[in-house]
Amino acid sequence: MPNPLSDPLPNHPDLVSETNPLPNPPPPPPISPHQMDILRAVTAMAWADGQLEPDEIRLILDQFAALYAKSEAEERSIKQNLRAYLGQNIPLDEVIPQLKTKEDRKLVLKLSYMVIQASRRHPGEPNVNLDEAAAYQRLVRLLGLPKEEVEDIEAQVIPPDEVQTGFLQSLAIKLHSLIKI
Repeated sequence: MPNPLSDPLPNHPDLVSETNPLPNPPPPPPISPHQMDILRAVTAMAWADGQLEPDEIRLILDQFAALYAKSEAEERSIKQNLRAYLGQNIPLDEVIPQLKTKEDRKLVLKLSYMVIQASRRHPGEPNVNLDEAAAYQRLVRLLGLPKEEVEDIEAQVIPPDEVQTGFLQSLAIKLHSLIKI
């Protein structure tokens, strides 16, 4: 049996892009509708730069399996069956209003923050590119979480000692340049 993580999407090249979408509709999801809304929001962030990278796919599948599987068999099932849904790039404006609880919004923020840092499109490019940084700021606005909670969630993903080395300063500079445009 092939390793489900060795091929990012079954029968597809390493990258799925807006010009190379999934050809067939996926089977019914192995998670609940509200969990699918979380997946759609996180997937929208992974698509923020126009590409769904293998590292982003792995991170999303691993996190959803860890969150929602109760056994190793369920973990494999979630990883295998959710792959097809990662090809759906649904706008954040449509997905975020479906998130009914503050806990769901916080989870989306955390997973999205992890996803945008999971990979780079090109060597030498920062992990979080300008498209992802702009989409993340938009996500933060749409989620409507207090600034302190956003900072706490970000600190859970990137330890404070790493933040002080310049990640947030770099991101702030990039965002500032976007605002000037």
